[in-house]
Parts: sequence; structure tokens; C-alpha cells
Amino acid sequence: MLRPDLLLRPTRAGLYCPPGDFYIDPVREAVDRAVITHGHADHARAGHSHVLATPQTLKIMATRYGAGFAARQQALDYGESVTINGVSVSFAPAGHILGSAQVIVDYRGLRMVATGDYKRRRDPTCAPFEVVPGVHVFISEATFALPVFRHPGTAGETGKLLSSLEAQPGRTHLVGAYALGKAQRVIAHLRDAGYGEPIFIHGAMKALCELYEEEGIALGPLEPATLEKGRRAGGERFRGRIVIGPPSSLADKWGRRFPDPLPAFASGWMSVRQRAKQRGVELPLIISDHADWDELTETVREVDPEELWITYGREDALVRWAELEGRRARPLHLVGYAEEGD
Repeated sequence: MLRPDLLLRPTRAGLYCPPGDFYIDPVREAVDRAVITHGHADHARAGHSHVLATPQTLKIMATRYGAGFAARQQALDYGESVTINGVSVSFAPAGHILGSAQVIVDYRGLRMVATGDYKRRRDPTCAPFEVVPGVHVFISEATFALPVFRHPGTAGETGKLLSSLEAQPGRTHLVGAYALGKAQRVIAHLRDAGYGEPIFIHGAMKALCELYEEEGIALGPLEPATLEKGRRAGGERFRGRIVIGPPSSLADKWGRRFPDPLPAFASGWMSVRQRAKQRGVELPLIISDHADWDELTETVREVDPEELWITYGREDALVRWAELEGRRARPLHLVGYAEEGD
């Protein structure tokens, strides 16, 4: 069987496939051929000559970067495959955000899977993660790859927000949530919990929420969270309401204009109290779009690869866990991938 590092290897630009002559999620520079796992900016950028991604990811990239974000665009649905210079490439759902995919690379009897970012929790806004069979090398993210990260149930965190809203009806509940994926997921979970009132959204989320609706994901009544300049009295309609904006908006002028704002933040990092305190978050909501420690380790056991490669985060702890389990593992030390979106 082919040696794995001859099929995929880390480079400055990202994971590179020499026989296929393509990169997976190259963000540090534009390349001739890119295979993109999902639409977050730390994995998808404009300027590549050719982009292969799921139809939803291509739509997300067009919404964020404009229709001409790549010279050529090629859509590939889950379960379909395409051959690139003799290398078979296919996608399986990653469960991270709408359109997110694991990249399955098959060549000369060797199967490697690059997860991109993924999670195992239920998410009404995207297809759930699927375990790919017959994997020789599993390339897993490690954003929350420390045993201290064990995220609570999503329904309980959504319940915290609704309970706070009921207990403090005079306050505007400002929820910081990344504009792509997290905001739509929080809205969908609120709808699942029976919250039918209009949810007010920052202008930066409008186009992406409309795209999710176009893809058949019902978000319920949404209204713009706008206040007329110099008309503070108009802000009274936001009391007892949920307003969702990008995390950075909570502390700027936009967030301070709402009456008696209660800052909340939906992120896996809210399990770290110091992070919540530094951001001035009064209501931390531990809602993550990444797998926690238990989900990472259980996923590796389910996939049961011959070798585990680890990237995007806390690599060393997961490498050590794998070694204690008798598994072959190595860190990739890829740079340029941030904690965007969680």
C-alpha cells in the first residue's frame, strides 16, 4: 500500500495531495486547485483557480465573497465522487455547519479522510456527521482536544437563555453568535424549544440567514435589529426580546444602544470562565460547533483507523491519548486555522 505521506502531506498552504495536485482548505495563499471542507473564512478563501466543494459551501462562499470568488467552481454532493489526476475524491457530512464535509481521498488502495471541523451533536441546520468505513488514515481536528472540555447538552443551554428571558423581561438579551452557522443554529434550537416570537438579527447575518432559508432550513420570523440614529425611545420594543449579533458587536456602539442589555455568548469556549469574564459575558451559553473531548475520542474509536493524524487545535493531548490506546498518531502542526465560529 502507498505510504500515507505520499498521498497527503502538510505544507505551508495546507494539506497537499501530490498525485492529485490539489490542496485541502488552503487559506494562506491562493492555489490552482482547492478542495474546501466548509465555508468558514479560516478554511475557505477567495482567489483559487478551481474550487471543489458541496453545493451549499459554494453558495456560502458566493454569498460571502461574491459570485466570482474562484475562476471555476465544481459542486460535489455527499456520496458522489470525482477523479482528479487518478485520485478519487468524495464527501461525507461533517456536521459542523451547512454544507460542511469530510474529504475522502482514495488512491491505490489507500483511504485517507480529512474531517475539516466537525461535531457529533444534533444540529437542525446541517446534515449529521457520518462515520466513513475502511479508513486507513483519519485526519481529525482537535479544537477542544483536552479532557476538561466536555460540553453540556444543547437543550439545557438553550433553556438557560429562555429562562433568563422569562426571569428578566425588562432586559434585551444580546446573544453573540458567529454569523455563519452558529447564529442559524441558535435560532433553530430556540424554535425547537417552542420560542415563536420574532428574533432580531444584526445586518451582517441577513444574507446568510436568507441562504439557510433558501436551503430549506426554517428559522421562523426574523427582524432587523436596527435602531434609528438618535431615537433611543424606539429601542423599547427590544425589551424582553432576543437580539443576535456577531460577538464583536456586543461591546461596540451597536450593542450598547439597546435598553438594559444582557450580554450572552454562544460558544464552546464559554466553558472557560475566564474567557466569559474577559468578554463581559453575563450569560455564557456553551454551544459548540466542534466535537468535545469525549466526542473526539469516541469518533476515533468508531472510525478505528490504522493511523491518526491530528490538526487544528490541541494536538498533543489527543496524540498522547491515542498512544495510550495503542494507536499510531502524529500531529500535523498546520498553521493558519483559527477558532473562528465557535
